[in-house]
Amino acid sequence: MANDYIEPIFTATNKVLNNILQLEEIEHGPMTVTEELISTKKVNISIGVTGDLEGAIIFSFPEEIALKIVQEMSGMEITEIDKFVTSAVSELGNIICGNAMTKLNQNDYCCDITPPQVIIGVNNKISLTSEEISIQPLETDFGKFDVNIGLYLNH
Repeated sequence: MANDYIEPIFTATNKVLNNILQLEEIEHGPMTVTEELISTKKVNISIGVTGDLEGAIIFSFPEEIALKIVQEMSGMEITEIDKFVTSAVSELGNIICGNAMTKLNQNDYCCDITPPQVIIGVNNKISLTSEEISIQPLETDFGKFDVNIGLYLNH
């Protein structure tokens, strides 16, 4: 998968997590590539990408990290995955992807995003139209989660 459109996604992820959650130490684990995505995390936020690039970016969070993120964003004690939690985590994904699309547009990719879709549950097979999915584990002060990128050049 082309690094010139993957890197802006990670740059946006780091920037937004730093700005919204004050997470400064974000470490990238080894990226893997797969043909099908079976999420091992409970909260999955899928945001479609349209235009010069097609496919989806999926943020996969363990339950405890999703709760911690929303607790930090809202200042409230959060104890269960509910509509408020999925809405807040979806909005975080939306902000990250919006920032990434801005950078991609500056790099001459004309792209837009679709509204987030929420997939709750572990071991769900998530179908994407791309032939390969890059899985980038990230480790933060809140814990580990994955950014899954299933994009292809639409030419």
